[in-house]
Formats: sequence, structure tokens, C-alpha cells
Amino acid sequence: MNRARLAAGAVPLLTCLATLGTLTAWTVTGNAGTPARITATDGRVLIPAGHDATAAFFTLRNSGTADDVLTGVTGPPGHRAMLSRDVAVGRNAHSMAMVAGVTVPARGTLTMSPTTLDVMVSPPPRLAPGDRLTFTLHFRDGPALTVEARAVRPGQ
Repeated sequence: MNRARLAAGAVPLLTCLATLGTLTAWTVTGNAGTPARITATDGRVLIPAGHDATAAFFTLRNSGTADDVLTGVTGPPGHRAMLSRDVAVGRNAHSMAMVAGVTVPARGTLTMSPTTLDVMVSPPPRLAPGDRLTFTLHFRDGPALTVEARAVRPGQ
């Protein structure tokens, strides 16, 4: 009887040890996942054409295996910075809509542009080509990221 009990207890024990060993190997080889790792490049801010607002754009790359969400932006002192999206409202008509957040996909890229997502800056600062502005991008799960945008003329 003792031998039968020992054999009956060995099966679950060996199964647990095999599972633990497999999970350990999975984690050690880096397959268990990594948090979002976001970098920003190609920072540009448009030289304003008017007095209401201008826009800044960045390319965000996430080398991690988890998504993160860009939840907000802090602009240069004295200027509000908000995430906004271009929205078609009719034939050849567009409007701007505020965005609460946008996903930066795992192992992916989020590219901002005048016809997609941008950072609206109001009031627009006085800029000359090549001037630089500093922004801080805020994320749901990851740390804030301070980035620079170079002033360019619209269309560049």
C-alpha cells in the first residue's frame, strides 16, 4: 500500500517540477515578455502660420513586448500641448479632435503626421527654422520621455 501511495504522489510532484522547469527556461531565455521600451525620434514642430496653434510630430518606437499608451504631453512653459487627431467632417473638410490616449504597439511604431495624430501647441511660439522646443511625453505604464522637436516650415 505504501508503494502505491508513493507512486500516486510522485505523478503530481513530477508534473509540477516539469512545469516549473519549463517556465523557468521560458523566462531565462527572454520569452516571458518585457515592458514597453519607448524611444522618440524625428521630432518636428511646424513654424506657425497663424496665431491660434501649431503642431508637433514624433515617431515613437516600442521595442518591448507590451503595448503602452501615450496619455498626454507637456509642452514648453507658457504653451499648452494636447494630443489631437485630424478628423474628416465632410468632402474635403477636416477638423481637429482631442485624443485622450493612443496606443504605442509592442514591437511597433507610432508615426505622427499632419493628417493623423499630432501634438497641438497653443498659443504657438515664435519659431525660426532650426529652433528647438522641448516636450515631455507621458505614458500609462512607462516613464515620461523628454524629447526635442526642431522647427520646420509646413511641408518639410
